[in-house]
Order: sequence, then C-alpha cells, then structure tokens
Amino acid sequence: MKPYFRTLKGGLFEAVNKADVGDNADKMKEDGVVMLSWADPFFPDDKLDYDVRAAIEKSLSDGTAQHYTAPIGNTELKETIAKKLSEDNHLSVNPKRNIVITPGSDAALFYSLVPFIGPGDEVMSVDPSYPNNFQAVQILGGIPVSVPVKPETGFEIEVEEFERRLTNRTKMVILTNPNNPTTVVYSRKSMEVLADFVKKNDLIIVVDQAFEDIVFDEKEMVTMASLEGMFERTITIFSISKGFGLSGLRVGYIVAPDVLIDTMFASAVSVIGASNTASQLAAITALHKRKALLRDYKETFDYRRKVLYDALRDIPGVEMQIPQSAFLSWIDVSKLGSSDEIVNYLIEEAKVFVNSGNCYGGMGEGYIRLVQGCYRDDKMIEAIIERIRAALIKRSLEKGLR
Repeated sequence: MKPYFRTLKGGLFEAVNKADVGDNADKMKEDGVVMLSWADPFFPDDKLDYDVRAAIEKSLSDGTAQHYTAPIGNTELKETIAKKLSEDNHLSVNPKRNIVITPGSDAALFYSLVPFIGPGDEVMSVDPSYPNNFQAVQILGGIPVSVPVKPETGFEIEVEEFERRLTNRTKMVILTNPNNPTTVVYSRKSMEVLADFVKKNDLIIVVDQAFEDIVFDEKEMVTMASLEGMFERTITIFSISKGFGLSGLRVGYIVAPDVLIDTMFASAVSVIGASNTASQLAAITALHKRKALLRDYKETFDYRRKVLYDALRDIPGVEMQIPQSAFLSWIDVSKLGSSDEIVNYLIEEAKVFVNSGNCYGGMGEGYIRLVQGCYRDDKMIEAIIERIRAALIKRSLEKGLR
C-alpha cells in the first residue's frame, strides 16, 4: 500500500480532518446541527432552473441519457464552452483540440497531474488553498510545497516566496483563483509576476477557476492562460458546480494547448471518462443561460457576505476581510482558540458546523471557513449567523477580550 493511503481513517485521509464527510455528518445532523461547511450553493434545498430541468427530462424521455457520450465530452457542449471562453475569458480555443469534459473539477485536477507528477516531483501551491491541491499530489507520490500567502498582504501572491522554494525537482504550480478558502481574486499584477516565474523556470501551471463566476466589487478576474506566452504552459480547470449551483451534475472541464491536452485525452479514455450524458446536456443549457442565472445568484451571495461581515467584524478576537468572491468567508479566530477548538465550540454553542482552517494548509491554523451560501432561505441564514455571532461573543468574553 502507498504510504499516504496508510493515513486513511474511516475513508478519510488523516490530513483532511473533514468532519462534514461520512458518518460524522449524519450524526451531527441528527443532533440538530446545521451545515455551513459544504461549498454547494443552497445545499440542501431543492431548486433547479426550469430550462436546465427540461434538458435533463428530455434526455431521459428520448433515451439519450442511457447511453455513453464520448469520453472526452459531448461535442455541442465543447462548442458552447469555446464560445463562453471567448466571451468571458479572452481565450480562443479549438473545441475539438483544447477542451476535455470531466466529472467535476476534482477529476480535472487529477487528470492534469497524472501525466506529469511522479514520486519525488515537487508541486507548489499557495497556502492556504483547496485541500486537493496538496492531497492529489501526495496520492501520486509527489511532494506538495506550500507557498504562504499572508493576511497582512491581503493573501496576495508574493513571487519571492515561490522563488525561495524552487528546486531542481519543481515541476508544477497549482493555483486556485479565486482562492478557496480566502476568496481572494488575485490581481493582474500578481498573475503577471507569477506568469513570469512560471515561464522563466519552464514550469507548467494548473489554475482552478471553479469560483470564477461570482466575483464582487468589480474585481478583475484574470485568466492566467490569457496572458502573453501562458496558454502554452497553462492547464485551466473550470466547473459549473459553484456559480451555477449545479454541483450534483458533476460537470467540469479542462482547457489546455494541444501538446498538454493529448495527455488528458489519455486520462479521460483510460481512467474515468466524461460526465454522464444527461448532465452534459443540462450544462449546455446552463451555459447558454449563464448571464441570467449568475446575476440572480450573485445578488443573493453579495447580500449574504455583507450580512455575515457586519455581524462578525466588531467581535473582539475575530478578524476577517469581506469576501471578494463566491459564497465563503475566511475568518481569523486565533485569539479565541485553535481552529478545531472553535469548530467544536460552534457545534456545541450554536449548533452550526463550519470548516476548520487547518484543512487548507498550515497557514490555515487559527481560521475557520464558513459557507454562507448554504440553504435557500435568507431569513434562515440570518438566524444561523446570529447564533454564530452570539457564540463568538460568548467565547470572546470567556477569553477576557474587550
């Protein structure tokens, strides 16, 4: 057995420490604990756009859904994606040669790593960052290299931190932009400086843009592959799970140059293949309607981030920046206790489960991640936030903070 798999406990890697997965989640829900821990818009409430639902129903009624699609994806879906990339991401691609459909963005990340990363290869990722950026590398026998981003610099990229950790074993950089969990949308300057680092050192960069659809305050969302000289060495991962609220459909996609994507074709054909047929047909409809769908969701998530920020920002011992993207909040509670202590405290005092910051890398200790995008009802979310506020105020008083 590979060494990393020896850390498995109950189906979870020890480093993940995700209590919202498996039996623990069921036990907490039975005890009346609400989950603000899954980055799944409006979970667990049911709402599906009428036209997206109709596309799924049609595929079932006409028999299309029961059959295979091409392992690299539905042709019409790829053509629709190519148009979206041109309009939204400033990328001109050949849908037949530069796009692979995947069953979600996690599979896309794995496809992107498998051809290039083996035992001893080093892969850089900012810390804090999405857990799979570290774990997928370890599963393949590679060595994840954490590159810290700091609150005092707004969690922006400092290329000097990358340069300090560069070795002759460095093969790749992974970047989640917008960042999960910090929500930071990296500035054009940061992206250009990182691009220069990647080119200078002849590296490949994988950029996960799963949260690109919900960006606030007129922040510029820069697609790395659109920068000069970067399409040739960038693998970009996209998803319809987050901004579209269609996580259960499991549709993601990879965009990359011919020389890199041929290896992804092999992964798709030999490993998992594309998403199911009905999901891909639904994705076509969702992408055609994206402006209307995303406008409505963005208004909801903008309201919620402000409600949460206003509720927590004045509590002694709690520090946070207003989220720049998505439906997450990254909250510094280090003056109140460790990440795990505060997670457990909120379970007991507020009946709310949030994510421990240490799931997201060593720099996440002392933080919690909260998903204000869960549940459909704004009033319900407001009531949950009030419970969290009351619990954190109580903890602050217990710590003697004023």
